[in-house]
Amino acid sequence: MFCGGANGGSVAESVLMADYARDVCHYAGEIAYEAESTNTWENIQNAIPLIGDADQISIVSNSLHAEKARIYLRRLRPDLAARLVPAAEYRFGELFVLKPVLAVIGLRNLRRARREVGDRG
Repeated sequence: MFCGGANGGSVAESVLMADYARDVCHYAGEIAYEAESTNTWENIQNAIPLIGDADQISIVSNSLHAEKARIYLRRLRPDLAARLVPAAEYRFGELFVLKPVLAVIGLRNLRRARREVGDRG
């Protein structure tokens, strides 16, 4: 299941990620797309109808973005969040130079996500 609409171009992020999974990672399994969402909240909200029957759910992204998505899933569907399993989110050396800046931005966004979830109900 790949989520994400066309935020920065004409091709949906979900399609780009699926292509990468097939072409670079040689993934040969079934793929479902959600190509309308424009942010993490919508990613989760729009994925729910497609993952409702899954025995296990793994959110794969950078670690802070994945945590934000897990917070949203717990808020929207605690029953599905109970099926979350760990994913390999940290890759040694990835974005080494940018990691400190991205961590600060990610932590700020994570705090904002926690506040927003509280505001939503």
